[in-house]
Amino acid sequence: MEATPKTGIQGLIENWQSDLIAAVSVALIALPLSLGIALAAGAPAMSGIFSAIVGGVVTTLYRGGHISVNGPAKGVIGVILLGIALMDDGSGKAFNYVLAAVVVSGAIQMVLGILKLGRLADIFHTSVIHGILAAIGIIIFAKQIHVAMGTHSDSPSIVQNLIDAVISIPKANPFVLMIALTGLLLLLFHSKISNRFFHLLPAPMWVIALSIPFVYFFNFFDAHTLSFFGKAYKVGPDLLLDIPDTITDSIMHPDFSKINTIEFWTTVFSMLIITSIESLAIAKAVDKIDPYKRKTDLNKDLTGIGLSTMVAGMIGGLPIIAVIIRSTVNIHNGAKTKWSNMYQGILLLLFIVVLSPIMTQVPLCAFAILLVYTGFKLASPAVFKQAYSQGVEQLIFFIGTMVLTLYTNLLIGLLGGLILALITHMLLARVSIPQFFKMVYKSRTKVVERPNGGFDLKIRGIANFLGILKVDKLVTQIPAGADVNIDLSETRLVGMTYMDYLVEYLKIQRNSGGKVFITGLDSHVSSSTYNRALKISLTGSKTKLSQRQKRLRNLATEKDYQYSSQVDWNTTYLKKFHFFEIRPIERKYNCLSGTFANLDVSWEISDVTYNEGQAFTAETFNTTLMVIKMNKKIPVFTMEKEGVLEKIFDRVMAFTGYKDIDFEMYPDFSKKFLLMGNNESEIRSFFTDEIIRFFENHQIYHIESNGEALIIFDKIKLARTDETIAFIEYGKELTKLLESKTV
Repeated sequence: MEATPKTGIQGLIENWQSDLIAAVSVALIALPLSLGIALAAGAPAMSGIFSAIVGGVVTTLYRGGHISVNGPAKGVIGVILLGIALMDDGSGKAFNYVLAAVVVSGAIQMVLGILKLGRLADIFHTSVIHGILAAIGIIIFAKQIHVAMGTHSDSPSIVQNLIDAVISIPKANPFVLMIALTGLLLLLFHSKISNRFFHLLPAPMWVIALSIPFVYFFNFFDAHTLSFFGKAYKVGPDLLLDIPDTITDSIMHPDFSKINTIEFWTTVFSMLIITSIESLAIAKAVDKIDPYKRKTDLNKDLTGIGLSTMVAGMIGGLPIIAVIIRSTVNIHNGAKTKWSNMYQGILLLLFIVVLSPIMTQVPLCAFAILLVYTGFKLASPAVFKQAYSQGVEQLIFFIGTMVLTLYTNLLIGLLGGLILALITHMLLARVSIPQFFKMVYKSRTKVVERPNGGFDLKIRGIANFLGILKVDKLVTQIPAGADVNIDLSETRLVGMTYMDYLVEYLKIQRNSGGKVFITGLDSHVSSSTYNRALKISLTGSKTKLSQRQKRLRNLATEKDYQYSSQVDWNTTYLKKFHFFEIRPIERKYNCLSGTFANLDVSWEISDVTYNEGQAFTAETFNTTLMVIKMNKKIPVFTMEKEGVLEKIFDRVMAFTGYKDIDFEMYPDFSKKFLLMGNNESEIRSFFTDEIIRFFENHQIYHIESNGEALIIFDKIKLARTDETIAFIEYGKELTKLLESKTV
């Protein structure tokens, strides 16, 4: 890996070109999304642009992150809608009151950062936060689906908005719906289109660009009616984006006259909690995909975001947070320093000035479909499935918080969800209420230094979200690079949020050079196989192997392999493969290992849990894979079944210089496989007739080389015992073939 980019002015001078190129892509995505977020929040369209510009320019000057992008995000939509609804007194100043709340929440956020209280966000239960975000997704969907269909609902109830949307389907404006459905198809299939021309612009910009011809074709510039199957529908300028002619005309100022009301402070604290939690979670998520493995100073980042939010609120902008989608695009397009964030803010200002006449020709339904798509993803069936996979109790916390939020507001939903989680923990722990809190706050959890320089972190009692600040204080006593054993054997209950914290600490400490292990959970049980699931210690309980684990153990005994059912947190080597470079690995377990006889080549088959996506949108997957460590150098390549690029293979590969390598002499092989790699000549030399025939005549696996080893897996699922045996035989034959050839 190349050297870590310098910071400050030196980093600006050395990396301006790569940062600027990345910023162009980010700004093209930020333009439609910022406008759409503002419109979905019931705010003036330009407030989203102001937020994105300030997030780029001001935040860059004082921030703790290195490569994240700041601006408005979908999480603020529900907060702004809440504030407008609470403080609407009929004076027409509701949004001005909200701007005052934005300024105050930014000021409090600054103070929290200065006081180094950024870790406070960790105490909020993970499933409760996911429930809040799912509710926000439903709110966005319920409000924007009407804009996308050309219908309307006057009800203040989100649930009624959804019901009205279903009822209104027969009344939908077909000319508006046509534009929205075209945009939806683009969002769904943009990544699957192989033509490079369609990848010159990000999907949101294509949605905007291709909506404009419809506007001209149906003449939205003049109010009139169009007939569709004998029924007349209204179209006109009221369906187009309306923004002032100049930026100065768009500036709005806060009105603090509601500062002494409970509605004002409900808005402030809802805004503060949601933006702080989301910003800090996304900052940590961005650190995971930063190619230089830099760490964000969370307290400094919170201070910088608070300062930027204050500035944005003073001129009519929305609250500012770190944004995961734009940050990911920034990284994938080669950004190296924080200055890329400033460039995207400046470019956004330039774009809105230059493109303002064009943007007024964009229909509102084009922005709406972007938000409908986003809202659906926040509350899709996959999100509910993920919550269930983490434990039945997590699904209860998730749904309880979501429903409470939808029927009340964000702040009550958050507090209600935390209380629900706390009561459930009390019931599961099976101790009295006084004893429960004693086991949380007076648990005798401590750090002990061993004679060899390592440390034991002995955690006792109830380890749930209430105890995270205490353990966070304790781990500061452990120096970076030290070996640590985290002993949970004396815990009564270990919550998922607590496990999230421990695993995060484990990764940070390992990256600093220390060996870290989590032990003492053998006598704990949970309602899920998810490694971070809530765990309860039951007297006399013992860990039982599943039938699959017993079969793997018997296979190891029969064939003289090594087998361990225990979780192995050390997954560093897998990150050397492209597939896992941007997919955070949680753990590997059920490890079966051995050596191919007469070849002296070692192999390992293990179940691996990894995440796809980042932060609150991450999905967890399990697969069984094989790693074969070769005794010779081999080309770096990835080979996958042709036609499943979007299902399993990293679509980013298409933008990193990789291309499908075909062999004219072997049309069947080229038709079956998508073979990609940077060094085409080396790969062609490596894939001899014999190797190509081998792949043609065997089952098609995903195979990837990092230059010294191969990983092989089939589907995104755990392998059966017979499939594991087939893995071993396949790997043995392939290894024998590769070891016999000269590169």
